[in-house]
Amino acid sequence: MTAITIRHPAVAGRFYPADPQVLRSELQAYLSCERAQKPVRALGCIAPHAGYMYSGHVAGAVFAELEIPELCIVMCPNHTGMGQPLAIISEGAWETPLGEVPIDSGLASALKRRFPLLHEDTAAHRNEHAAEVELPFLQIRQTRLRFVPIALGTGRFEILSQLGEAIAEVIAAHGRNILIVASSDMNHYESDAITRVKDQSAIEAILRLDALALYEVVTQQHVGMCGFGPAVAMLTATKKLGACSAELVKYATSGDVSGDRDLVVGYAGIIVG
Repeated sequence: MTAITIRHPAVAGRFYPADPQVLRSELQAYLSCERAQKPVRALGCIAPHAGYMYSGHVAGAVFAELEIPELCIVMCPNHTGMGQPLAIISEGAWETPLGEVPIDSGLASALKRRFPLLHEDTAAHRNEHAAEVELPFLQIRQTRLRFVPIALGTGRFEILSQLGEAIAEVIAAHGRNILIVASSDMNHYESDAITRVKDQSAIEAILRLDALALYEVVTQQHVGMCGFGPAVAMLTATKKLGACSAELVKYATSGDVSGDRDLVVGYAGIIVG
């Protein structure tokens, strides 16, 4: 019998607590502050992926609003530069301090068949934090969670939109409620004032469900949104699946926590449904 391949945490103890009890308590604090009376069944979302002390309150606001289904696709940027530009893992499980999250092999295989540019590749995911930090939030809201991780190291709009169309077709054929999570921070390492202006332009495009406009804003206005690729693919997919609206749940910058307004990172939590 083949052993299950486990991806162990790469950033536990740095981006979020490694102790399960401490992590659970911290997650519940972020979620309880924002808990909606009736969770929303959405098609997709954007959530930040910085250290929890900076962006956990924004991610918590998003995941508290959502009805988390048993199956999610989590797309993230490739910060490390390792591996393939379109990297998927279709077998095994990811470990967090809260336990293991199985990969849904059936959904992953269907995505690879529909979009052959997706390559089976563990190198792109091994030390990447951007998908990992979303998992504890998803785990605590959905105890039967399964997921498919995709890391994107390309900024080509045509490829990203084609991936989004493929995801939409696979989800539609699957016939189940599947949440598409785009893991992204917003503008990086400019002043708080500049970051808020740049981020507002990107957020406005997202709220219009306009993937091309988002791409153009990010590339032409030099918005340092690290996960614009996942966001473009998510917007393309959700719009094809019938999304008609998007809501900005919460926005903040690292300066709101650190007090440093000279060099900040922006964080936006957005729900698409």
